[in-house]
Amino acid sequence: MKRHLRRIGILGGSFNPAHQGHRHISLQALKRLRLDEVWWLVSPQNPLKPQAGMAPFEARIESAQKVADHPRIRVTDVEKGLGTTYTAETLARLVRRFPNHRFVWLMGADNLAQISRWNHWTRIFQTVPVAVFDRPTYSLGALSGRAARRFHRERIKESRAGRLADMRPPAWVFLHTPLNATSATALRARGLFRRPGG
Repeated sequence: MKRHLRRIGILGGSFNPAHQGHRHISLQALKRLRLDEVWWLVSPQNPLKPQAGMAPFEARIESAQKVADHPRIRVTDVEKGLGTTYTAETLARLVRRFPNHRFVWLMGADNLAQISRWNHWTRIFQTVPVAVFDRPTYSLGALSGRAARRFHRERIKESRAGRLADMRPPAWVFLHTPLNATSATALRARGLFRRPGG
């Protein structure tokens, strides 16, 4: 009897703080990509973001758990456990560790626009399929950016998104979804994220 391969979306980030935009992308991914779960990989420290203003790791995990609030969204500190810093390295380790899972990297259009600054960024596309979600003001630039141009032949039609998890990488899709403009930067600026007891 063939073993069921679990289809897992991976949403990585600082989650400083977690917010409804993260949850919105996750719910869309569960539906549109036909995933079993979405894992939130809370990064101990994003190498592209300054440590100043970064809430403690435990506070960010706690905020993510409160916001996720869904049986198929799992908040995890797996990156801390693996001791990895870069997404490409984390994904390679996850693929090896979980051979019965099919992973899909999830990200907003804002990240597609600047992913070419990430360490070994092309390996991300070569390791797992990628789903990119529409985000206000970023999408046009993202779709004309370096990563979209580099992998333009591997972009699949939106109508085939439900099969993405089963495709051999590189394969990616851009999903037009109901927009959610929430951003962690805006929440911090408005003082809506405080350390526990702060």
